[in-house]
Amino acid sequence: MRAAIMRGNRIVVDEFADPVPRTGELLVRTRACGICGSDVHMLERHGDNSPSPAGFDVRGDVVMGHEFCCEVVDYGPQTSRRIKAGQLVCSVPILPRPEGPEFVGYNTRNPGGYGQYMRLSERLVVEVPNGLSAEHAALTEPMAVGYHAVELAQIKPDDAALVIGCGPVGLGVIAALRLKGVHPIVAANSSPLRRRIARAMGADIVVDPAEASPFAAWREAAAGGWPDPGPNLPGWLVGSPYRPAVIFECAGGPGLIDQLIAEAPQDARIVVAGLCHGPDTFHPLAAVHKEINLRFSNSYTREHFATTLRLIGEGLLDARPMITATVGLSGVAQAFEDLRARRQAKVLIEPWRN
Repeated sequence: MRAAIMRGNRIVVDEFADPVPRTGELLVRTRACGICGSDVHMLERHGDNSPSPAGFDVRGDVVMGHEFCCEVVDYGPQTSRRIKAGQLVCSVPILPRPEGPEFVGYNTRNPGGYGQYMRLSERLVVEVPNGLSAEHAALTEPMAVGYHAVELAQIKPDDAALVIGCGPVGLGVIAALRLKGVHPIVAANSSPLRRRIARAMGADIVVDPAEASPFAAWREAAAGGWPDPGPNLPGWLVGSPYRPAVIFECAGGPGLIDQLIAEAPQDARIVVAGLCHGPDTFHPLAAVHKEINLRFSNSYTREHFATTLRLIGEGLLDARPMITATVGLSGVAQAFEDLRARRQAKVLIEPWRN
């Protein structure tokens, strides 16, 4: 098959061995696949055969791509064939194997959606509902990451939200907050393009952090009508003068958690959905004084993945503004450059196009 392959620290278009489905697996044809920010980081950090995260093996040709919508083509041994050939499906990008789970798109053995064909676990695939297009269904995976983070935040009626970072995860968080009726939603990003998309997906206030403080914008939006705890009293004694704060860290920059703790009001809930790829530190004493609730969010559950696809299919989670470009295989390398430069938000690959 033809595929866009990570070979060393480059993306090249070449032939890759057709995958053969094993026991309990389906052979599928990729219809659309998104480029994830983690793919860009993988090429930058691990494409030179340096050590990779646990469970990833990139020492050789790798066909990345874990945000996909596919068409069922054939069946491996011991499958129920409950899903008809030609049906569009999405899936959690993991293959359960007797020797342990394996990732799709992050090793040399299991090609992802940058190639024309993949193998998926019949147990984990979810049928695309309501005639939803492959392009929009392919956004399920990044949107599920945002949906899951919002579920972990345990949203309350009076919450005022701040979203730091408006890449695909941050945009998914904004869409999920909008679905829950949260207002105001303050979002911060340095990219004008991503700020525009954030507003289209439900942010009430968007801020360029190079020009204004996102925390000041949040405090102004969250102050109205909330009781004044009185002058010159510590927050731990009297509480916050603002509406309950729920803050989503969706950028993954080193030092950002510490900054959020320093700026957050009393009793704030901070959900970390961004991936910092190195060591980081923060000051626990500041978090203790403010009684900060700090929670880390990892991807999604199977239930949240399926729920996200259903909500997209029903038009309740509108991910369409996120798509800024669609390319064939020959356009993947340039798309990576554009994403590094933040000239795009979400680029979809259609591997059946050259």
